[in-house]
Amino acid sequence: MNTEKSWVLLDAQGNTFLSEQPGTLGGHRGSRIYGRLDCPAALRAIARGGYVRQRVFFADEASARSAGYRPCARCLPQAYVAWHALTAPT
Repeated sequence: MNTEKSWVLLDAQGNTFLSEQPGTLGGHRGSRIYGRLDCPAALRAIARGGYVRQRVFFADEASARSAGYRPCARCLPQAYVAWHALTAPT
């Protein structure tokens, strides 16, 4: 019996790959937002049931950003403010 576990993560190009380590961040494929695994907004959405099918995971913030996801304003407010400042129209 194989007791090794693997996790499906997204890389910087948005492609899935198997990892021996779990992701440190979760995201939503539809909204292209990433955040902490304990994010209150994500946990609330998961509890409602519709979020889980679109859930993706990332090894780190750099991978999430490179894949085109933005930080969650709720659980990563400082990263969100920095992202927003870079992407806001002038």
